[in-house]
Amino acid sequence: MTSSAPPLGADSEVGALRTVMLHRPGDELRRLTPRNNDQLLFDGLPWVDRARDEHDAFAALLVSRGVEVLLLGDLLTETLTVSGAARVQGVSAAVDPRRLGISLAKELATYLRSIPAPDLAQILMAGMTFDELPIGDGDGVSLVRRMHHGADFVIEPLPNLLFTRDSSFWIGQRVAITSLALAARARETSLTDLIYAFHPRFLGVRRAYESHTAPVEGGDVLLLAPGVVAVGVGERTTPAGAEALARSLFEDELAHTVLVVPIAQERASMHLDTVCTMVDVDAVVMYPMIQHSLSAFTIRREDDGTGVVAVTIKGAQPFLEAAADAMGIGKLRVIDTGLDNVTAEREQWDDGNNTLALAPGVVVAYERNVETNARLEASGIEVLRIAGSELGSGRGGPRCMSCPISRDQL
Repeated sequence: MTSSAPPLGADSEVGALRTVMLHRPGDELRRLTPRNNDQLLFDGLPWVDRARDEHDAFAALLVSRGVEVLLLGDLLTETLTVSGAARVQGVSAAVDPRRLGISLAKELATYLRSIPAPDLAQILMAGMTFDELPIGDGDGVSLVRRMHHGADFVIEPLPNLLFTRDSSFWIGQRVAITSLALAARARETSLTDLIYAFHPRFLGVRRAYESHTAPVEGGDVLLLAPGVVAVGVGERTTPAGAEALARSLFEDELAHTVLVVPIAQERASMHLDTVCTMVDVDAVVMYPMIQHSLSAFTIRREDDGTGVVAVTIKGAQPFLEAAADAMGIGKLRVIDTGLDNVTAEREQWDDGNNTLALAPGVVVAYERNVETNARLEASGIEVLRIAGSELGSGRGGPRCMSCPISRDQL
């Protein structure tokens, strides 16, 4: 890390954003077909060139606001260039002998460890088909190779890398490596793990949390205020994952309160940040259909002053009340997505609640959510609009597509 780089870490969702990690859409999106898009968690087939244009405009907007943008693909290539250990670990995570058989897996791993770093990074992100295998059939006894169709994947692509929020998040000066719930995304954390472990920019960074068992996804984690974290539990993050994260944050004194928030286990609300995000130090944009039903269990770290630490669990109680109490404010301001139920439901589906704060009261949002954006502006929030007709096909908005690496402290 250079001396001019901002300090790593974040203690809120709204502190001035200094550095962010994005992933520019790549060939992994070209792997999507009508046959596999459901399995790979996309609701449609994005027009990839247009998705890239939309993402480039998103990145340019951030840069114009003084944010340093790091691209995951570039970081991965640089990591594989400087570290042989990263190369070995990345290949090992991608090449599965249980699927490929020992002989083919060994040959493929040997080949991948020998190729240039940009080519390896591309394969780790975009995958490889049997037709693209660069190695011969050796002794000709690979039953796996003979029985697979050429378009089948030897290495699965990772189209959801676009949503960098989920595989890691920063809290304090530490980074948390998550455990993604669904098979289509499980390998994403192996790439972010390599970057944080071996890239020169992150040498010496300590881990806040690592889970290889109970799922926790970054889209379910909101840093409501310094020391106060909300964790959604639903389709992706489990109660066990939320509890493990809370205890880890308490042990490292990174939080004093964790609010565990049950959300519906359905596609429209896969993460907490699909129904609620922070837009100011005391304000959230929220899907109105759940405003009065959203609840929270409050887990606190209690220290009796003698060094003995206890964990208490309270609730459930209304989320907005629990959040305001934990944050030490009288009331949390709520801005709704839409005045009527139909508009609210449409704009929630189109990620109207999924905003990225660049500073208190300044957010990036999809332009298509006209009414939500108007309501935000009427409440004093500056809205920076971006196109998302193609980016949104994977059900994710500006917050989903960004992993803040450095924010000013509140």
